[in-house]
Amino acid sequence: MSKEVVRTEAAPAPFQGAPYSQAIKAGGFVFVSGQLSLRPGEHDLLGGDIGAQTEQVLANLREILEEAGTSLERLVKTTVFLQNLDDFPGMNEVYAKHVGDSPPARSTVEVARLPSGALVEIEAIALV
Repeated sequence: MSKEVVRTEAAPAPFQGAPYSQAIKAGGFVFVSGQLSLRPGEHDLLGGDIGAQTEQVLANLREILEEAGTSLERLVKTTVFLQNLDDFPGMNEVYAKHVGDSPPARSTVEVARLPSGALVEIEAIALV
């Protein structure tokens, strides 16, 4: 099985030049690296509350998935990392608007820290 690197300028480049790809296509799936609330071409996180940050994270995921030839509707698994589990309702409200009527399997965990003080990070697996 071969793998293909997915890269789009419509989503942020790997955070601080770290050695990872935005996504990898392999075996009929696309595996998207964890996305933060960065805007393409910028180095600072989007400020604001959990809702605003979640919107930007999902926008980044959407752009990467589209570049890979798929969409948010074809997500099969996501992992959501929250800096504070009290933000779960706010994240979940925004998330639900983007994943359609057949939402993917999901894990949500609270973590001690996220890069640059982010409130949320989401990684994803989708069908191509």
